[in-house]
Amino acid sequence: MKAISYEEYGGPEVLRLAEVTEPHAGPGQVRLRIVAAAVNPIDFKIRRGWVQEMMGPVSFPAVPGMEAAGIVDELGEGVTGVSLGDEVMAWTETGAYAEYALASDFAPKPAGLDWETAAALPVAVETSDRALGELAVGPGETLLLHGAASVVGSVGVQLAVARGATVIGTASESNHDYLRSLGAIPVAYGDGLADRVRAAAPQGIDAVYDVAGIDALDVSVELRGGTDRIVTISDPRAFELGITFSGDSRRFGPELTEYARLAAEGRLRVRVDRSFPLADAAQAHELSETGRARGKVLLRP
Repeated sequence: MKAISYEEYGGPEVLRLAEVTEPHAGPGQVRLRIVAAAVNPIDFKIRRGWVQEMMGPVSFPAVPGMEAAGIVDELGEGVTGVSLGDEVMAWTETGAYAEYALASDFAPKPAGLDWETAAALPVAVETSDRALGELAVGPGETLLLHGAASVVGSVGVQLAVARGATVIGTASESNHDYLRSLGAIPVAYGDGLADRVRAAAPQGIDAVYDVAGIDALDVSVELRGGTDRIVTISDPRAFELGITFSGDSRRFGPELTEYARLAAEGRLRVRVDRSFPLADAAQAHELSETGRARGKVLLRP
């Protein structure tokens, strides 16, 4: 099958379209014929070798990618509740940038949900659902969310608002109208952030969720008066500062089913920026690495 593969750490140029051996479903797994695969910031961080301490070294040659949506075309031993030909969203175990991938954690794609949104959902909803749970964000509380206009951040905004929280979201000014449409109070990045947050939330900040991972932790500690109820998914400085780093994803299929239903009904929004052919994975990574993508970047085999 065709897949994107790389054999050394480096920039986007190390990504190559290659012929690799097709995977086949083992016990508890399904095989997907992939229709859309998502590009996440963690993909280029792994490719550059920046997260080896947290995630371990890559075994080369490697096929990148975590999440995808596709059609089940093989069932492994012991798999129940899904049939050949079913449309699903999944966390892949063999790399999503490919024509086929294996998964054991998946959920049905609603008929009314487009393929690109389906591929963009798993990581964003699992990450923000997990982080907000760790923070125990509840009704009447105020959450500061750094990187609120990103895909993961914007999903976090919507989930926190649904929990009854007030959300103060940091983002560039070009994204402020978007955040308002999701129910957040936007504030701009940069010098004076703490003062702007205090002006937007004179009642104080009850919890902080950092998606951005860029110089957000110090101001978060200042606003919270300590490290309690601060979670980051992006900044490894958390380990030095005694802040919770949330990085251990969990099986999420049942919850993903419910979030996918909300997305199909238009009650959970996920922005998509661009969809690239599989062969243009390097260009997709270049866009992702700029940090300027206004939504999810996707690949279509």
